[in-house]
Amino acid sequence: MQTTETILQTMVKDHPTLTAVCDDLRAACDMMLTSFRNGGKLLLCGNGGSACDCEHIAGELMKGFLLQRPLTADEKLALRNAGDDGALSQRLQRALPVLVLHGLSGMSTAFLNDVDGEMTYAQQAFVYAKPGDVLIGISTSGNARNVRLAAIAAHARGARVIGLTGEKGGKLAEICDLCIRVPAQETYRVQELHLPVYHALCASIENEMFGGLQA
Repeated sequence: MQTTETILQTMVKDHPTLTAVCDDLRAACDMMLTSFRNGGKLLLCGNGGSACDCEHIAGELMKGFLLQRPLTADEKLALRNAGDDGALSQRLQRALPVLVLHGLSGMSTAFLNDVDGEMTYAQQAFVYAKPGDVLIGISTSGNARNVRLAAIAAHARGARVIGLTGEKGGKLAEICDLCIRVPAQETYRVQELHLPVYHALCASIENEMFGGLQA
């Protein structure tokens, strides 16, 4: 079974420049694990390619990524008691609660039309975020206003905020509890480095949460 350290070692072997973010990645992993273990959830927001990255992260956490995630005996029993004939209990997987904030097109376009389009993420963060939750805001420049406003709203509700940016961090870095700044500035270069960073983060979290549950 891998550990967070072996996962980070593999990441650095493939992308040596990411050595600079290993300490921040460890801290982000600890922050998210504390949240999940205490019943918290993860909120994600970004724009364009970063919005796609948010969905990618959600996909890795809400189903098996590198590990199988069989349900516990109690979870299987609860499904059978609810009427499952065995299909669900054999195929569903353990998962972590994640909300991607660009998913509600009706609400978002209504808020854009009636209020302010740059505040649609903030509106959702203010509704969904609770103490103990974590919001990850992804912005290659760190200056996406809608992501920064979502971070402010999440903080106001007691959530913690992780930024994932390029090396300058921008205005987002100023208000995050933790900002992972990959060593690049051009948008596509930043995005290329964001992928191994959040893959390492998701693999580490999956290993800690589900590594002892293999069938």
